[in-house]
Amino acid sequence: MLRLAVFDVDGTLVDSQAHILGAMAHAYGMQGRDCPPREAVLAIVGLSLPQAFARLESGADAALIERLVTGYKDAFGSMRARTSSPLYPGARAALDDLAGRDDVLMGVATGKSRRGLDHLLAAHRLEGYFQTRQVADDHPSKPHPSMLLAALRDAGAEPRAAVMIGDTSYDMEMARAAGCRRLGVAWGYHSRRELLEAGAERVIEGYEALLPTLEEFWAET
Repeated sequence: MLRLAVFDVDGTLVDSQAHILGAMAHAYGMQGRDCPPREAVLAIVGLSLPQAFARLESGADAALIERLVTGYKDAFGSMRARTSSPLYPGARAALDDLAGRDDVLMGVATGKSRRGLDHLLAAHRLEGYFQTRQVADDHPSKPHPSMLLAALRDAGAEPRAAVMIGDTSYDMEMARAAGCRRLGVAWGYHSRRELLEAGAERVIEGYEALLPTLEEFWAET
């Protein structure tokens, strides 16, 4: 049976919090507003930008949300041009191991734009690793299952043989809605408790545990 491993990006493959926090500070500063605290900002990582700002600014009018989104994109793009967010320790080795298997395809499901994802993959020379790439440009925001359903179609995989790997409750809720297996990672932006409450079947502490845990999941299919 064909197996599919789908990765979130920010907080799962790469540690992008410095860029995220910097872009948020810029976006709010351009509007003469105080940036929300770090914990509030990291809590919305994974959502598409309009939904993220709508959650941070409950009741705000659409024009303000649009200005914040634009300011964030401009700042993030400028920082991205200077330096890329680093891969988490062990990420590349795990991807290399999975890429060497004939029975496994890999994908990405991210709140990033396609331009942002393409830039990141090029910066880390990961362009050939992912057979399906689902981005915010083409889908409703997580936790809607649209991204994973498209990934399943692209790969020709069954939901029970697909595992969503992510660091936020939105990833786990999306996977549950799509009927996929759910693996949380503890090094990202949501807590272990939040991941488990959102439906994570397991939460791992480091990339060294990724492949053994995936094998356990796939052995059950």
